[in-house]
Amino acid sequence: MQDVALTGANGFLGFHVRAALREHEVDARAISMGATYDQDSAIKSLDGSSRLIHLAGVNRGTDDEVREGNLRFASQIAEAVGCANVPPSTIVFANSTQSTNSSVYGDSKSTAADILRAAADSVGAEFQDVRLPNLFGEHGRPFYNSVTATFCQLLANGVQPSVDSDSELTLLHAQDAADLLIGATTTEEGKVLESRETVSGLLRRLTAMAANYNRGEIPDVAEDFSRNLFNTYRSFTFPKQAPVHLTRHADSRGSFFEIIRSHGGTGQSSFSTTAAGISRGSHFHRRKIERFTVLSGVGTISLRRLFSDEVLTFAVSGGEPAAIDMPTMWAHKITNTGAEPLFTSFWSNDIFNPEAPDTIAEAV
Repeated sequence: MQDVALTGANGFLGFHVRAALREHEVDARAISMGATYDQDSAIKSLDGSSRLIHLAGVNRGTDDEVREGNLRFASQIAEAVGCANVPPSTIVFANSTQSTNSSVYGDSKSTAADILRAAADSVGAEFQDVRLPNLFGEHGRPFYNSVTATFCQLLANGVQPSVDSDSELTLLHAQDAADLLIGATTTEEGKVLESRETVSGLLRRLTAMAANYNRGEIPDVAEDFSRNLFNTYRSFTFPKQAPVHLTRHADSRGSFFEIIRSHGGTGQSSFSTTAAGISRGSHFHRRKIERFTVLSGVGTISLRRLFSDEVLTFAVSGGEPAAIDMPTMWAHKITNTGAEPLFTSFWSNDIFNPEAPDTIAEAV
């Protein structure tokens, strides 16, 4: 995978696509659409790229805003493709399964696909029309991107949502959608990753997860869908719910505290010592759940959300045991800030696989 040009880079799905590209050490060339579109800049960004991924779209607004916005964006990027000296060899459109339902939104997405297909044909590029179902994932926008994001935000703030109209949803995690769009998985593999759940069933799952996590416990994440839902929920609790305070019991024999309670799925525990002034980590995970717990010594855990400059820090100590759960797609590290060795316990929900480590180098 070489240079990738991307529209909608700052949106919900754009964030996930950029995070997926980081695993392949690829930084996307962002192209602005709409009122900020500049043809020269767009041509420069996509010229010579191996892949153009068109995410930018309008899915909320009046009928005219939705229709005109989606067609405008598609026409703008098609224009840039036609003017490029070396157009992209592959053009990918993040379409919707609603493109065949005859709604204003669906019709506009269908017409946008036709515009992009014609642009690809005109320059001899491969066109991929990726029809995505309902997406959910970390850092979604409540009351806009998906009902999952709305439920997660309300539950994280102690509000119990209600279901006014129940229906069945076809759901796909945004990281799985990103893999489809960048070509890391096939359409057939993507279909297997889709899950079906009713709105009421989704709420029951998230409510149970919230109840477990409010106690500092990890819910059953044996299924990929459950893990993805939990990671989505966790993104709405951080940093407010960090650290997870652990109860320390001490007497003349010494002390004891529980590190983690996990309700299901695989898990792996590790232990490290870190010398004074040394840091461990400086990576992020796309799907892995990971908990750091300092057993002895003092240190600092630092975290930074991808594509942000803000760094959050937590002082940790074996004398006051607390756990920090690493949010997915946040770079993190732990540093020994004391004079003595730092003893740390690490727990993750999957057994480390060196062929698919889900541990991507990233400075905090």
